[in-house]
Amino acid sequence: IDIYLFDQLLKGNIAPGMTVLDAGCGYGRNQIYMLREGYEVFAADDDAQAIECVRSIARNLAPNLPETNFRVEPVEKMSFEDECADVVISNTVLHLAKDDEQFERMLQGSWRVLKPGGLFFCRIASTIGMEGQFKQIKGSRYRSPDGAERYLVDAATLASIAKRLGAEPVEPLKTTVVQDQRSMSTWVVRKKARD
Repeated sequence: IDIYLFDQLLKGNIAPGMTVLDAGCGYGRNQIYMLREGYEVFAADDDAQAIECVRSIARNLAPNLPETNFRVEPVEKMSFEDECADVVISNTVLHLAKDDEQFERMLQGSWRVLKPGGLFFCRIASTIGMEGQFKQIKGSRYRSPDGAERYLVDAATLASIAKRLGAEPVEPLKTTVVQDQRSMSTWVVRKKARD
């Protein structure tokens, strides 16, 4: 499990009984603990092999969950119902966006499925702590010193997005600089509850 996601579990921000949706789940490393502990888990990824792996893990750890909880579809076009999840995980996904438009669709697709009062956990590549060390390709797409091309955000962008979404910070933005090769930020916000 991602160490920063585990931190949210330890703090009680993600607790048993919650419905968790992993938007862009990959091969399921963040679902194993949740499945083992009895969470109702949903996941989507556009990689069919990844979803088959997650389904296999779920068959072993949570055989009562239907396979339809795990869907082959892109984050921006997930077919899950609106406001179906207490927690949405977006772990190293949004920085795969090709441009501003796709980033916005991916963000909105992830936000749409989050219940009011729900927790949005996001790990995303950023420029924070490494300003000036990236080569801009186009718009918010940059080449990192590690050679990877990513859609990068900064603290001001995340603050602006939070304000636009009406998201409330759960804790301060945290960033890890990986040996001057890349920078990864952990952004944890809560969707405003309905009045």
